[in-house]
Amino acid sequence: MILYPAIDLKDGKAVRLLRGDMDRATVFNEDPAAQAQEFVAAGCEWLHLVDLNGAFAGAPVNAAPVEAILAACPVPAQLGGGIRDMATIEGWLAKGLARVILGTVAVENPALVREAARAFPGQVAVGIDARNGRVATKGWATETDVEATDLAKSFEDAGVAAIIYTDINRDGAMQGPNIEATAALARAVSIPVIASGGVSSLEDLIALRDCGVALDGAISGRALYDGALDLGAALAALRG
Repeated sequence: MILYPAIDLKDGKAVRLLRGDMDRATVFNEDPAAQAQEFVAAGCEWLHLVDLNGAFAGAPVNAAPVEAILAACPVPAQLGGGIRDMATIEGWLAKGLARVILGTVAVENPALVREAARAFPGQVAVGIDARNGRVATKGWATETDVEATDLAKSFEDAGVAAIIYTDINRDGAMQGPNIEATAALARAVSIPVIASGGVSSLEDLIALRDCGVALDGAISGRALYDGALDLGAALAALRG
């Protein structure tokens, strides 16, 4: 199981939000590229990047720090937030991004997800962000009636590389991930699932790893910045 350190970008800085609230942002590093290099130095195999402003704007906003991270770090990175058309997908992949994460368009324009997955095999993931089991879009600001599992199943034959499942109520709250919902989603589809939201300790990672269904990975943010989770120790434990 891969551990993906998260770098959430707001106004050019590395921040963490509480439950997706842009007004409750804590700045952890003024230099996101330096933060990324710290994670790489600790041994991470992937980076998980989110353009928070872009998620609300519907187009890339924090392109400069993302490009700086890509230039500074040798490990692959995946990015979500504001990626809602083929030109943006092509542009990011051309700049060296390993994988784009499509969230809002997965609900509003699923045909684009399918087109992109065909055009760029292995480089398109679907981000499913759910509050109480229902999908939220546009930076989690818009609630839908779409069930997370139903949305995941709808892409079963699309060729997407992964599903990144975030429980919004757990995100940044340091209360542990929603293991039951994550495992249920992973059982419902054959697409690799990455857990996100609330991963705040080594125990959480072990619980996800041992949840009874194979997960592709887990994303952690605030716990790494707060020191509640030691990246080097976590990576060693997962490899062991």
